[in-house]
Amino acid sequence: MLQQRYYSLDVFRGATVALMILVNNPGSWGNIYGPLKHAPWHGCTPTDLVFPFFLFAVGNAMAFVMPKFEAGEAAAFWKKITKRTLLIFGIGLFLNWSPFIKWEDSVLVAKKWGNVRILGVLQRIALSYFFASIIVYYTKTKGAFVLGGIILLLYWFITASLGTLGDPYSMVGYFGTGIDKIVLGETHMYHGEGVAFDPEGITSTLTGIVQVIFGFLVGQYIQQKGKTYEMLAHLFISGVVLIIAGLCLDMVFPINKKIWTSSFVLYTTGLAIVTIGILIYLIEFKEIKGAWSKFFDVFGKNPLFIFFLSGFLPRVLALLRFEDLSLEPGHTTTSALPWFWNHVCKPISEDLRNGSLLYAVCMIAFYWSVVYVLDKKKIYIRV
Repeated sequence: MLQQRYYSLDVFRGATVALMILVNNPGSWGNIYGPLKHAPWHGCTPTDLVFPFFLFAVGNAMAFVMPKFEAGEAAAFWKKITKRTLLIFGIGLFLNWSPFIKWEDSVLVAKKWGNVRILGVLQRIALSYFFASIIVYYTKTKGAFVLGGIILLLYWFITASLGTLGDPYSMVGYFGTGIDKIVLGETHMYHGEGVAFDPEGITSTLTGIVQVIFGFLVGQYIQQKGKTYEMLAHLFISGVVLIIAGLCLDMVFPINKKIWTSSFVLYTTGLAIVTIGILIYLIEFKEIKGAWSKFFDVFGKNPLFIFFLSGFLPRVLALLRFEDLSLEPGHTTTSALPWFWNHVCKPISEDLRNGSLLYAVCMIAFYWSVVYVLDKKKIYIRV
């Protein structure tokens, strides 16, 4: 099993999930420390590393199961990846639609399908996993590496060629938005930027596939070389090379998470490789592990479940409203999590960013307690 052979990879995945909860659950979206924000457009903050690191971890895990697929029948391979893809995609769609009702002018009304976002984080994971699996299964290691490189170059060419002349890498100039509007429809797209623009859109998923492929290649290399200093040195070298390559490409194709540029893939993959190398050195070579690694380990054993729960639970709790007379007149209705923010976290400091961070840390502690209990009971929810 993955955690038995390379415990460090499980810790890497768990740390990624913990960081995801931290950045997705501030007490106040208007009061966040800079590193916990996404880059407004071009650029990359620590928060922007969460999603590509998770896709990279998906590829790592794939490297440990692909030999079983290759040893079996193609039909079994297709059945497994199709079922897993549909389940993950379906869970993501369910999460977007849930909890199926909402408050509107103090009345609970049904959330209409016509306004439900179709794509999202889990949907991108599902699609990237599906196509990366097919590429690896049929083209093998060298073919997957070459095809991944071709996709990155092709995406750069298409984005530059089909985008708005003179401004192809802007939100309004990005060619993929037009495709999303045609295929998905504006009402089924993300509107958090003020316009219909989906950061997990159809075309930008192409490079997400490459992120998974790179994760697979690194996971496979780690297995093949074993726990040697040669393997570790090659990891660090390749990671630094990719970071530099991403920064160089950034000069002509900007690092950008929201359209998942090729430079973003190279840069974040390089950082993921270096991070994994450090964890392997500390955990596998120096055996520096204990409470800190166990903390992240339990997140890594139920990653998709805790991602779902951290998105679903706040929406359900928001439906359970009650009166809070300490609020301003006309705004006395609240629910559990806003009450916790206003009465526990917000008052701790005049700098509301501190209270907002405390709230996020409390959310991590809560969800950790959930996965800790599941781990103790040997319950691992997989798809």
